[in-house]
Amino acid sequence: MDSIALKSLFYSLLISITILIISSCNGRDSNIVNSDKNENKPIPLTLIIHGGAGEIKPGFLSEEQEKGYKAKIEEALNAGYAVLSEGGESVNAVQASIKIMEDSPLFNAGKGAVLNHEGVVSMDASIMRGSDLNAGAITGIRHIKNPILLARLVMDSSKHVFLSGDGAEEFAANYGLETEVNNYFIIPRRFQQLKKKLGSDTLHLSYNNLEVGDKYGTVGCVAIDAKGNIAAGTSTGGMVNKQWGRIGDSPIIGAGTFADNNSCGISATGHGEYFIRLSIARNIADLINYKGLSIQEAAHEVIQNQLSDLGGTGGIIGIDNKGNYCFEFNTPGMYRGVLQEGENAEISFYGK
Repeated sequence: MDSIALKSLFYSLLISITILIISSCNGRDSNIVNSDKNENKPIPLTLIIHGGAGEIKPGFLSEEQEKGYKAKIEEALNAGYAVLSEGGESVNAVQASIKIMEDSPLFNAGKGAVLNHEGVVSMDASIMRGSDLNAGAITGIRHIKNPILLARLVMDSSKHVFLSGDGAEEFAANYGLETEVNNYFIIPRRFQQLKKKLGSDTLHLSYNNLEVGDKYGTVGCVAIDAKGNIAAGTSTGGMVNKQWGRIGDSPIIGAGTFADNNSCGISATGHGEYFIRLSIARNIADLINYKGLSIQEAAHEVIQNQLSDLGGTGGIIGIDNKGNYCFEFNTPGMYRGVLQEGENAEISFYGK
């Protein structure tokens, strides 16, 4: 073979190798969620909510009670989705949905929240915006009518993320947030629930031996808007008969609430101590970001494996940055609903 032929062969091989290297580099991140081959595909407006998980089994609720829960969940879905459909921000949609549930005595958040050991309602809430990772959280609130509004105020109008107790309420007073006497939040059912726990010398709700109908009282919402911005929020009265200023996961960013446009938004409900130890919400986001798992795969791994292996129970709702959503829980049921663009609302209580 002459020198000209050898040079031609050499250059042909060099070009082929270069093409292979370039192709390899372009495909390297193809398994990462954020690298979507259909990145121009419209993201569907999506809003998902929960009203707590636990020993929620068929037959626990009467037909009338089921209708009541479904109606309130549907109202909350519609309130939040209306914000999205009008071009509003996901954080406003989350706030609107949670406010509906806080105002309802059906859920353990706002009016109807459980009582602590002293017979007082003490509430927590958090909210997070995925576009800039800004967040607001409050704990130990006793007089703010809608705790989610105060969490939002902390996020938007302070340099802080987490305020507590009297200081948080003093901050709220500067902005004229609506307040109520603590008795406003107390309903007869919660008083009887506390009385039962005190009578049995139970210091807290036994998460490993829940009675039928007991649930982890938390409400939450996650949404993604037309701009692809994700937001998540959570609100709760915490654990019935709680003592010593106990704080669960709901107001803790990364445990009970998390939102990041690069991965997903999560709101959790469950045995808070375990959710804190596992950083449940952030854990799911990290599995999406760093292992390339889908939101369904990540949520299943964290709830069904990691949480269950530790002995914890509860669940999450989530939406990823493509509008895919999931419910994942290891309890018999969870009050939940979703409304996605182009689809009818779906509301469920029991099983999967």
